[in-house]
Amino acid sequence: MAAHFDLPDIKLFVNIAEANSLTRGAERSHMSLPAASIRIKNLEEGLGVKLLYRTSQGVTLTPPGQAFMHHARLVMQQLTDLRGDLAEYVNGSRGHVRIFANTTAITEFLPALLPKFLASHPDVNVDLKERLSNDIVRAVTEGKVDVGIVAGNVRTEGLEILPFQEDRLVLVTSKSHALASRERIEFSEALSYDFVGMLEASAIHAFLAQAANDLNRQIKIRIQVGNFEAACRMIEANVGIGVVPHSAASRHAGSMGIHMVELSDEWAIRKLQICLRSMQSLPLFARELVELLVAESGVSA
Repeated sequence: MAAHFDLPDIKLFVNIAEANSLTRGAERSHMSLPAASIRIKNLEEGLGVKLLYRTSQGVTLTPPGQAFMHHARLVMQQLTDLRGDLAEYVNGSRGHVRIFANTTAITEFLPALLPKFLASHPDVNVDLKERLSNDIVRAVTEGKVDVGIVAGNVRTEGLEILPFQEDRLVLVTSKSHALASRERIEFSEALSYDFVGMLEASAIHAFLAQAANDLNRQIKIRIQVGNFEAACRMIEANVGIGVVPHSAASRHAGSMGIHMVELSDEWAIRKLQICLRSMQSLPLFARELVELLVAESGVSA
């Protein structure tokens, strides 16, 4: 049978062992001697071992008691460290911010903004993960993450929403591709050609796969790459065409032989938004991060 004991038992045992006295250990724990004796007796019975040798001169530790004392001290030190860390979280000097964001936010916008925040908050860590917008909203609603950055017509009822960035997805081709003469195209027509895609784990891959599935079609992927620069290089080499954010395509168009074609589908317009359960419930450092993202976005509320 598993032993059951709690923090008061551990604290009491440490006090008794350090004082070499059941009486003085009980006093340090602000507990009566009979209550302390019962707790230690129950602890020993629950563990199935004797922890203390009791003599007229006091108490000493048995070998199992020495092992228990070793781990008990580790637990007490961890509690002390925990209190110190939490105190820093409360006053906003140290913390951890969890962010879920879509592919465009992670690759195009956050790399320029997060370093500014981290430089001014050396004791704050950011846990950033890429997810689909619907999954991001669910995670924020359930309190699994502090900040979400989503795009598209995703339902965000019950959450606080702040504007972040605006971008659009475009079709990118090589300058010699059959579609290079086009200025505008529907995604359904583009699906007739081979694609350079992002990795399956990326949010944009799942998003485009769903868009194709809604048309009862599939994307014909020749190769998958890990970032938009690699995608544009493959497209330039005429491996296939691809869908990337306009911000990424325009950045690489200056140095690569690629052409941008506007997508006429409504979902191609990407209005990125920050979603939160409650701005006021965030720790100070997390609020400062959100304020930075909004201030640097250039998008009016």
